[in-house]
Amino acid sequence: MKPSASQALDSVIPITGRSADHPGASCFSAGDESKDHFIRRNGIEFAGTHLILDLWDAHGLDDLELIESAMREAVDICGASLLHIHLHHFTPGFGVSGVAVLAESHISVHTWPERNFAAFDIFMCGDARPELAIPVLKKAFKPGKINISEQLRGISDDL
Repeated sequence: MKPSASQALDSVIPITGRSADHPGASCFSAGDESKDHFIRRNGIEFAGTHLILDLWDAHGLDDLELIESAMREAVDICGASLLHIHLHHFTPGFGVSGVAVLAESHISVHTWPERNFAAFDIFMCGDARPELAIPVLKKAFKPGKINISEQLRGISDDL
């Protein structure tokens, strides 16, 4: 029987109440990869992991230097390769939007400091470990609440 996408997700970010049911759920393993950097994990082949993070009651969301520093640290700790980073600071008090373009895909950010809210997208393929960015962003922005969702991109039916 072919494993479900949720079983592959459990090995990246354990989902309370389910991850303990799956062997190896506490670790990330890229497994066998082809030259196109598709990932094979728990019997599922896919292009990469896309994390969507909503940070509420967060701080420093108008601080361009803090945001850039946090993004650069996240890239490093995830084992990704930074190609280019571009951040746009709207007039003071009106937030930041930008992207770190990676060899493995991207990290994007949009902030609303007036609402203490930030939206991060982290999409990585190959050996990069996007889940390692979460503690970096928590430390930098100290959110009171964080919502995380995960999508496996490019799931292949051809095993």
